[in-house]
Amino acid sequence: MSEQVSHIAPTEISLHQKSRLLEIAYSDGFRFKYPCEYLRVFSPSAEVKAMTKPVHGKELVNISSLEPQGTYALKINFDDGHNTGIYSWGTLHELGVNYEQHWNKYLKDLAAHNLQRGEGRIVGEDGKVTIKLVYFIELAKIAGKDEEEVAVPDVVTNVETLLKWMRGRGKRWQENYADDRVQVTVNRQFSEPYTLVEHGDEVAFVPRPKF
Repeated sequence: MSEQVSHIAPTEISLHQKSRLLEIAYSDGFRFKYPCEYLRVFSPSAEVKAMTKPVHGKELVNISSLEPQGTYALKINFDDGHNTGIYSWGTLHELGVNYEQHWNKYLKDLAAHNLQRGEGRIVGEDGKVTIKLVYFIELAKIAGKDEEEVAVPDVVTNVETLLKWMRGRGKRWQENYADDRVQVTVNRQFSEPYTLVEHGDEVAFVPRPKF
């Protein structure tokens, strides 16, 4: 680890459990959003490093809690019971910088061991991801209804891709569902673009106030 990286410290840590993301901003200006699966797969614990096959089957793993270790590291406790990973700030920073490289190698390692990632998504008995959409004020007029249940395509995985799909319904939808025109809640909690949209969720659309 370089001297420069060893002195990097976090300035902000946010755990987005609904989105299964850990977001960390660093003193050098970098900000990364780590999928929980990625952090679990690349746990620096001795037991993971000793494995002869890559960790797999962790698509839905989440972080249950975080424990700072002095000023140098973070202990991450996962909801699958894994709690021996101590991630130094340098390790986390490196995992963020080289995410694409690490992930591509991980996928190749899975293939080399005849392993594969599962779908990692909960679906209904019909095999589809069905969500409830709730519309407020003029958005209800555009939809012609206050609410509806829809089966979303595979490309819709989070709020950002859901809005993009909604804008494809027509010109009025494109205008009123622009990022700066609508607020979105998922299960009655205000969302972020990367908030996951999963089977059974209630997603509500509220027009942003006009000034």
